[in-house]
Amino acid sequence: MSHNHDTRGVLAPATARVKGTHESSPATSGIARHWQWTVIGLLAVAACVAPFQLVPFRVFQLTMVLVYTVALLGLNLLVGHAGQISLGHGCFFAVGSYAAAIMMDRWDVPYLVTLPAAMVVTFVLGFGLGIPALRLRGLYLALVTMTIAIFLVPLLKRFGSVTGGSMGLTLAHPVPPAWTGLAPDQWLYFVALLITVVAGVVVWSLLRSRVGRALHAIRDNETAAEVMGVHPARYKTLAFAWSAMLAGAAGAVNTWVIAFVSPDSFTVNLSIMLLAGIVVGGLGSTFGPLLGGAFVMYVPSFSQGLNEAAPNVVFGLLIIAVMFLAPTGLAGLAGRAGRILHRLQAKK
Repeated sequence: MSHNHDTRGVLAPATARVKGTHESSPATSGIARHWQWTVIGLLAVAACVAPFQLVPFRVFQLTMVLVYTVALLGLNLLVGHAGQISLGHGCFFAVGSYAAAIMMDRWDVPYLVTLPAAMVVTFVLGFGLGIPALRLRGLYLALVTMTIAIFLVPLLKRFGSVTGGSMGLTLAHPVPPAWTGLAPDQWLYFVALLITVVAGVVVWSLLRSRVGRALHAIRDNETAAEVMGVHPARYKTLAFAWSAMLAGAAGAVNTWVIAFVSPDSFTVNLSIMLLAGIVVGGLGSTFGPLLGGAFVMYVPSFSQGLNEAAPNVVFGLLIIAVMFLAPTGLAGLAGRAGRILHRLQAKK
């Protein structure tokens, strides 16, 4: 017997506000698109220049922002567009990381080859977990996925002969091709940037296709979507699989960048952090995953710097403050600021 609870009680207010931000006149929409492409252009220029102007540690931080952005692109697809809550996304991230690490460490597989392999493994895993998850919705689904994330750590430690157990696996950093003339940190940054751009374009295209319209219909009203001929089970399972695949891709790149994997790096806190990141960044928004990736990367260390005794308390207060000031996330706050500027210019 399936549970009748769904995510509308949790996601509907935020979703409604996000949808409301896009309801504007043609002139306003044109200006919004102009500003959006302007921001994308500025970000592209900054992204290409940054690794040559920053010290290696800052380049590493930016690379990790891109890693988390790829993972949040998948989580945004599942939560923001399909309306399914997952607290187990850190599990797929970990599987992708370990898949890449084991292939590189045990079998000497070239690191770039581990990316598609990790994506295939996590896609199959996500599809397999997505089928039984069809009978669960809302908080029930969140609890089940969180249980999977909790179960993963002792499972990784149990098979120490393969995973390295509690000590994990230490790897060599990938060496950039000689013709690039780049340092290792710069090379990994540009590889992560390319993967992020490709993932973003694929998700963007997917959401503007028939698949995206079906996911939005299911998110807004599953019964009505089914009446219109949409097959909720198929699209929800695929959304789960696609989301897991992107998390696995992010995990593989994470292994290249960190050159180390350990079970304690993938506790349930990672899953909670990822979900908090996409909510703070902006559910269902274009720039939400990028802003959420920056949030996941920088805010924990910022909290640690403010109060070393209770960083989680500071982190929680920062999340509350952001959600109070920007209920639709940081992307929604930026959009609201743009509309205010447009109205001020119109009055002149």
